[in-house]
Amino acid sequence: WLAYAYFHAGDPEKALDTYRYLLRRESDPDPTYHTFAAACLFYLGQYDEAEEEAKKGPKTKLHTRVLFHCAHKQNDEAKLMTYHQQLTDSVEDQLSLASIHYLRSHFQEATDIYKRLLLENREHLALNVYVALCYCKLEYYDVSLEILNVYLQSYPDSPLAINLKACNHFRLYNGAAAEAELKKLQDHVGKGGSFEDNDLIRHNLVVFRGGENAMKVLPPLRGFPPEAKLNLVVHYLRNGKPHD
Repeated sequence: WLAYAYFHAGDPEKALDTYRYLLRRESDPDPTYHTFAAACLFYLGQYDEAEEEAKKGPKTKLHTRVLFHCAHKQNDEAKLMTYHQQLTDSVEDQLSLASIHYLRSHFQEATDIYKRLLLENREHLALNVYVALCYCKLEYYDVSLEILNVYLQSYPDSPLAINLKACNHFRLYNGAAAEAELKKLQDHVGKGGSFEDNDLIRHNLVVFRGGENAMKVLPPLRGFPPEAKLNLVVHYLRNGKPHD
């Protein structure tokens, strides 16, 4: 349970240390610990190590999903298709498939899966955010906002949902309207904190403000979010520095 708590609290390194301790110290450790350790390695960006660790565990649905995502990160199309064919109709497997479609810019395919899952699982409100995100990528900003509001009615302080709403407002209106939405996050930040203490928020503020502070904010992001590199290139081009 300690390892589980570490992982879901966003500390895969401590979770990995705990699983490795269990594998080392127990006389007959649960082989599923290898799969859990593989998931930790994946979130640490160690995809080859995650693949090798997963192969030591039992062949479960989670085992398949971990290897499926590793294959995507390794750009191994053959392995990706192999594990794709092993996915089932379970909610977890279909969510995994939809996420890969999204990461590969197959937004319509991802949308179709998320919408079907939402119809079958109305109580899973977070699916509204996934559908809204896909519609934003498909440039249906009004539709994205409408679906997103279903989630925001229950979770009005969600940073992810508010950020997505701001992105839609940027596309529909302007940067000032988008930034006004983001500033609502300040009401939910602890004393002395700032809603800007987040890489994604800082990145989007650069975009909303027309490139302001781009050279300070974008280079350290190192590709997260993925648009950071592209927006840095755009900034160089706009400032007459194509070779940079």
